[in-house]
Amino acid sequence: MIDLYTASTPNGWKASVTLEELGLPYTVHALDLAQGEQKAPAYLRLNPNGRIPTIVDRAHGDFAVFESGAILLYLAEQTGRLMPADAQGRSRVIQWLMFQMGGVGPMMGQANVFFRYFPEKIQPAIDRYQNESRRLFGVLDARLADSEWLAGDYSVADIANWCWVRTHKWSGVSVEGLPHLQRWLDAMKARPACQRGIEVPARAESALKSEQATQAFVARAQQIVQR
Repeated sequence: MIDLYTASTPNGWKASVTLEELGLPYTVHALDLAQGEQKAPAYLRLNPNGRIPTIVDRAHGDFAVFESGAILLYLAEQTGRLMPADAQGRSRVIQWLMFQMGGVGPMMGQANVFFRYFPEKIQPAIDRYQNESRRLFGVLDARLADSEWLAGDYSVADIANWCWVRTHKWSGVSVEGLPHLQRWLDAMKARPACQRGIEVPARAESALKSEQATQAFVARAQQIVQR
């Protein structure tokens, strides 16, 4: 049994989608980031960085794993799935996983901050992070022109990148003119495990159906950014 400490964010979805794809039983512990529950002493004992997600593997000595990329690697290696066994195949998956961890996630995250959350609109910063996010989308598109999935077979690399790229509208970044990326986005969205995973712990998109709800979401996000 896995305990999953998470919230409705791209990094949180990476863990829940992977757990759903693997069919592993897990218990969800939803953290209210705006209330700072990720900074509570009990949680910091599991994740000293005070971020989500974190898993605790109860079947292996209550072993805690933090950092979303590390969680995906741990789950794949524990199950022998979503990760090739050969050295080159494994390296290929890790390369595209690190591409998300070091590029797509940070750039889209900063685009969100400057485009959505900062009360002052600093256009050079908005342009910088939106343009870099779009450039990275182009890299993905070029790769997907030659391969159905990012690392050959479907893997944690696809899960990690999709959980961020699927939120491109919130970051203000277009995917127009990137047909291979769009094909992949549609293929990922059609997977039942992906559909279930992005509803953990709650349907984030349902909170954004009105302007009032969107503003309330932004206000909560501003609190989180400041922590």
